[in-house]
Amino acid sequence: MTNNPSSSSPNPSPPPNPNSQPPATPSSCPNYYHPSPSRTIYSDRFIPCRSASNFALFDISPPPPPPPPSDAARGEDNSSSSAAYTALLRTALFGSDLGFVAPPGTPDKKSFPVNASPGNRNIFRFKSETKQSLHSLYPFGFDDDHARGVVHSPVKAPRKVSRSPFKVLDAPALQDDFYLNLVDWSSHNVLAVGLGNCVYLWNACSSKVTKLCDLGIDDSVCSVGWAQHGTNLAVGTSNGKVQIWDASRCKRVRTMEGHRLRVGALAWSSSMLSSGSRDKSILQRDPRAQEDFVSKLSGHKSEVCGLKWSYDNRELASGGNDNKLFVWNQHSTQPVLKYCEHTAAVKAIAWSPHLHGLLASGGGTADRCIRFWNTTTNSHLSSMDTGSQVCNLVWSKNVNELVSTHGYSQNQIIVWRYPTMSKLATLTGHTYRVLYLAISPDGQTIVTGAGDETLRFWNVFPSPKSQNTESEIGASSFGRTHIR
Repeated sequence: MTNNPSSSSPNPSPPPNPNSQPPATPSSCPNYYHPSPSRTIYSDRFIPCRSASNFALFDISPPPPPPPPSDAARGEDNSSSSAAYTALLRTALFGSDLGFVAPPGTPDKKSFPVNASPGNRNIFRFKSETKQSLHSLYPFGFDDDHARGVVHSPVKAPRKVSRSPFKVLDAPALQDDFYLNLVDWSSHNVLAVGLGNCVYLWNACSSKVTKLCDLGIDDSVCSVGWAQHGTNLAVGTSNGKVQIWDASRCKRVRTMEGHRLRVGALAWSSSMLSSGSRDKSILQRDPRAQEDFVSKLSGHKSEVCGLKWSYDNRELASGGNDNKLFVWNQHSTQPVLKYCEHTAAVKAIAWSPHLHGLLASGGGTADRCIRFWNTTTNSHLSSMDTGSQVCNLVWSKNVNELVSTHGYSQNQIIVWRYPTMSKLATLTGHTYRVLYLAISPDGQTIVTGAGDETLRFWNVFPSPKSQNTESEIGASSFGRTHIR
């Protein structure tokens, strides 16, 4: 369907002259078009240009101003609302001044008066400049001069992370030892903390503190680790033993041996328990079997201080004081992948819950880097120098972000957005190295522990459904209390 100007215009154009020249092209329009002499024009299609169009032909001239409101007309808002909407739409589409309409995205062209001669009314013209901003593709644009009164949707503000902990627990005798793992949070919302030779449980819902066990004066707690499901807690000791406790009954289920030195790292899969020791070995244990361990993994040349199973329970990542990061499968006794790029001890290890095979690791004081690996393709993806010792890493299961805790020299906690590794927040408050980190089962709250003998709780991640949903930790737990 086409518009016939002769049927709607009071002054129809004269009939075409058979001897007339073809319609003017950009190169033959000296009256109003001045192409850049240094720019070659390449064109392959016609693009409509409103600048030479006479909009009066289409009956979109501005309506007369409405009469002043009277008492009788105040109740009749339909016509005024329609006129306001029409004026707003016309302004948004064709500019604030119908007399001079500037073509979008072509600042080097001059404005075109509406009363241009009929011979210059050429709606189609060659156009060589096709690069426009993304905003120019929106029908109402982002230019307030051309769309006054149009209310645009506000740009979503970045998520705010509170810079202060909402709760602080005093944790006397929490050791300042980089190679230990003394804090873990269960799927039942219970926090386990190793303090000296004892293990304490803190219920995040009721704030109740329970003393689970006392190893005696000749032993001490070096690591704690909750089973993925249920109430079983593994406790690694300085004597090289691993104890399994049923936290619901505060009863020891069994004691397993096999290591010669302290057990500083524990990790559960769906059915196996892995323990890493200062004796450089990793033991795979099946709590259902009679044997203390079913296999021994050898490869590290120094103490094993980091252990994490992948979310599909198929790969085990281990980090050691030999600066090595190894990946093992369910049945291997030798590492299937070896990463040697770190230049300091690798304690911080975290598997991504969002992408299969994505592994993050952090190095100690001499390294200070967080590195990302793809274990599926056996490739090093990227590295970020954090400026300080990386003690722990944990990935959010709700959003594609992760948290790192640090030691020398800033003792900070950083929330990162992946994969850009832009900082969302830097949290401070600990006066010693932030050596311990665990995340709540709802994925919103983290707890950090340090040699300053405090546990600090921070709300850093949104809930899966809403960023404003409160954590499962009740408001009654706010404040500062003692864990024993």
